[in-house]
Order: sequence, then C-alpha cells, then structure tokens
Amino acid sequence: MNKVYIPEGYSPALGSYDTQRAIEFIKDNFQKSLSENLSLKRVSAPLFVTAQSGLNDNLSGKERPVSFDIPAVEGEGQVVHSLAKWKRLALKRYGFVMHRGLFTDMNAIRRDEELDNLHSIYVDQWDWEKIISADDRTTEYLYATVESIVSAICDTCDKLTQKYPVLKTSLSRKVAFVTSEELEEMYPDLTPDEREHEYTRIHRTVFVSRIGAPLKNGKPHGMRAPDYDDWSLNGDILFWHDALDTHIEISSMGIRVDPDSLDKQLSFSGCDDRRALPFHSMLLGGELPLTIGGGIGQSRLCLLMLGNVHIGEVQSSVWDSETIRVCAEKGVPLL
Repeated sequence: MNKVYIPEGYSPALGSYDTQRAIEFIKDNFQKSLSENLSLKRVSAPLFVTAQSGLNDNLSGKERPVSFDIPAVEGEGQVVHSLAKWKRLALKRYGFVMHRGLFTDMNAIRRDEELDNLHSIYVDQWDWEKIISADDRTTEYLYATVESIVSAICDTCDKLTQKYPVLKTSLSRKVAFVTSEELEEMYPDLTPDEREHEYTRIHRTVFVSRIGAPLKNGKPHGMRAPDYDDWSLNGDILFWHDALDTHIEISSMGIRVDPDSLDKQLSFSGCDDRRALPFHSMLLGGELPLTIGGGIGQSRLCLLMLGNVHIGEVQSSVWDSETIRVCAEKGVPLL
C-alpha cells in the first residue's frame, strides 16, 4: 500500500542544481565533524559479504537479503543490510587502539522495505564503530556519545543555513533522553511509533534507549537483532521534522554486545544456531574488542536539513507508480 504524503502547498526551497550542491556540502561537513567529535578514521567497506560469514545484519530477522552465487569462491554473496558486525571485526583486523574508531559509507539494498516518504529500498548511511573499555559500557558513556553526534549534526546544519539563507531549518541541540519503558508508562495506549511522535513533538531532539527487550506489555519497543547492540545500552536518535510535522529517526546506535550479553540475547531470541558462525564464535570467545557504534542515515539527514518531504528528493532510487504520480502532481522532483 502506498503511503506517500505531500503537505499542501509544499515546494522545495532549493532548485535541483543547488540541492545537489547542498547534499555534497552536508556530507562533506558532517563526516568531518563526526570524525573529529568521535575520533574516527575513514575506511573502505564491502558492498556484500558471504552468507556463511555471519557478518550480515539480520535487522529484525524478517528481511530477506539480496543474494547471489559466487562461483569463484563456491559460496553465496549477500548485499549488506548494514555493517554492524563487519565494523567490529575490521577494528581488530586494522589494529585500532582504545577510544579510536572508523567510519565508512554504507550502501545497502533492503528489498522488503515498505516505501513511503522516509523509506526506500536503497539505504545510504555513515556506519561508524569505536573501541571502548569495559568501564565505558555505561548509560553515561552512551548518552555522552549521543550528544557528540547531535552536536556534529547541529554544527553542520548551522553551516548549511549560513550558506543557503533560504533554508530555515532549526534543530535543537538539547537532547531529551528517555527509555522505552518510560515511554510505555507515559503513553500506554499508543503504539511505539506514536509514543516517539508525541515525545519528539514536545522535545524536538530525542534519544530513546533500551530497545529490543520486551516491555511490560510483552512486546519490544522495536525489533533489534540479538548479536550487535546490547539491548540495555542502545537506542535511536530522533529529530522533529517541521516540513512533515513528524519525527524522523536519524540514527540507530548503541554499545555492542559483550560475550555475556550476546550469550543471553542469542538464547532469548532462539538464535543459538549463530554461535557456530565465525564472527559469533570469536565474540563469544572474547577475541573481538568491546565497541560502540551505529549508523547515521545520509539521505535522511539531507532531507531533514533541506526541509524536503520525500526521500526521493535527495537520493536516486526506484519508486512505485503511485509515488511517481503523486509527486509529479504535487511538483515534487524525484532524483
């Protein structure tokens, strides 16, 4: 079912040429700020991994990876859903040291994604990962990292609006931290998405933590794979988007599982078969560094800062006929 919505009277603030220039400006400036704030170095990353490596992100467990046979290696390749696991292995292989990390451009295909204003089958994000100590595996460290990311986002937005005064985007630097349990207490009759909407409408910049484990109603706030984030030390960064009058998730992130939390989450999720995979075996054996990491949506960040209302205005992808028709009628250019 098509879910595209174009607000009445909307028109993009920038023309096609300036939009492309502004996207380049956002990406160049944000990744520089992010790397400085979090002590990250840029690396190259794979577009696909082998199925038997266990390195692909299983997301909620329902999404089908785009797969293909690779005769040369007698195996199956999978286009990545994200690089959550690959990054942690890369930190070890590349010899990164304590409190230093990497970031990379991640490009993915999520074939089962429902298309709407904010979702595309093409995913582009900055994936980042950083080595931490056992003492850093705390809520305080997680929240401080969130504030550093939000600062990089707001710094970039300020520079963008100075360069393009026609843009009126205003983002709040003050992060409202809330747990999924607290949101359930506040809004027991709403869905998790509706809870986020109401809370972000009030606070504008929000971090919802502790996503993955069941709440009092028996259901999780959101589905999370059991083998990368520690469900007690993760969360999503949300911003209020005035043009669409709604909240937007810009980043999913968290302190990663250690051997103990991985063991518990695999058992709880019924995923014990993954223990024998190379990545999981190394992690359970304590052979991989403790890390924090996440993904930050490139197209979503551009859409937010440019005040656009459809993700197709800032990325080139494939759309259903109804989306193409509605956008054409409303004068919304799709790349």
